[in-house]
Amino acid sequence: MPSSRSYDAIVIGTGQAGKPLAHTLAVAGRKTAIIEREERVGGSCIVHGCTPTKTMVASGRVAYLARRARDYGVATGRVSVDLAKVRERKRDIVDKFSGSARRGLEKEENVDLIFGEASFLTPHEVRVETRNGEELRLSAPLTFINTGTRSRIPDVEGIADVPFLTNATIMELERTPEHLLVLGGGYIGLEFAHMFRRFGARVTILHSHSQLLPREDEDVASEMARILRDDGIEILLSARAVGAARDDAGGIRIEVDSHEGKKELEATALLVATGRSPNTDRLHLDAAGVELDRGGYIRVNERLETNVGGIYALGDVKGGPAFTHISYDDYRVVEANLLNGANASIKDRIVPYCVFTDPELGRVGMTEREARERGLPFKVARLPMSRAARAIESGETRGFMKAIVDSETERILGAAILGVSGGEVMSVVEVAMLGKLPYTALRDGIFAHPTLSESLNNLFWNFED
Repeated sequence: MPSSRSYDAIVIGTGQAGKPLAHTLAVAGRKTAIIEREERVGGSCIVHGCTPTKTMVASGRVAYLARRARDYGVATGRVSVDLAKVRERKRDIVDKFSGSARRGLEKEENVDLIFGEASFLTPHEVRVETRNGEELRLSAPLTFINTGTRSRIPDVEGIADVPFLTNATIMELERTPEHLLVLGGGYIGLEFAHMFRRFGARVTILHSHSQLLPREDEDVASEMARILRDDGIEILLSARAVGAARDDAGGIRIEVDSHEGKKELEATALLVATGRSPNTDRLHLDAAGVELDRGGYIRVNERLETNVGGIYALGDVKGGPAFTHISYDDYRVVEANLLNGANASIKDRIVPYCVFTDPELGRVGMTEREARERGLPFKVARLPMSRAARAIESGETRGFMKAIVDSETERILGAAILGVSGGEVMSVVEVAMLGKLPYTALRDGIFAHPTLSESLNNLFWNFED
């Protein structure tokens, strides 16, 4: 017989919106159940995303710098990467972060942390199959869905019969593959491609679009491709995988269709990075009457409310920008509205993000293409990293800075910083955007010398004709 429990709120998922929301509700005196189907707390960011990948990216960067040591007048021996130790370091940090998140929830007097699979029975009743085999029926007037996404497997003939990797499983490899083939040229694919090239693998990227990072401006994507190719990564654009099979030696053969015709690629490992699918298929949202879009994402309004009163969706599961900081901002919107009587909204928020290749791409606001499509009056500022003093001194001159400025208001519409510490420099630009400052505030501002942010002085003196 199922055990029944009543709560003030139910949170499904312990990601970067669900966990802080459960804590805040509990502190406000609301009895809250938070449900997690994985073995660890923290959602994609801590368990499969930001934390583990950036930990491994750091190892790749150390290997890269060690191989370049002679450029700096430093003598070293042969550089090799022990992927098992890289993995061990990654696991330790994930366990530390996840364990801390779990302990934080467990010590909350008004929170019940339940490990199991959740599904709706009615708009205000949720069934949970716990990991120990127990069945629970939870009811609450408020339910918050923060279940995230997972790797989308492309419709390629035979792919189910080959041992492909996803963003989660590739980080569990014990040895660096001889030849890694990456399906997909988005930010996940590029980060792993660059990381494993640094680990010593031969890497090929297969991308169906005409440029990497399709949402970026063409000049940014082209410079990214140049950097990756400079590091020895093969990139095939406008090329689509149409078939997959094992070969007799245990490797993988991929049939490719491109403007050059059909050909076959061979690899020892295959990473699928062709997009994400929302984790909505097991929630039985039809029982609650919650509407989904064509891609299976939950439809929400600007206050993150679904079409069913009392049910909200936060983070990647609702579609839109799939970033940890956006999920956390979703939490802030809901917290402000429910507990503080505000009228917060996700409308027109500035979206920053980074692609953690090396050098990294820091992006915020509009692209040049978006400004043009909106018919805005704008001008473009550009500065190659080879003219940034600190980049020259550091021996890291690849990439460039680019900013889009409204030519009438002089406010910054967006920026792309493809270069060393690009995310950090982008954040300085974002602060100016948040403060609605004119670009001249950065052009004429006093920054410590020699810092990378100081180059913003020069960037905003260099507008294109």
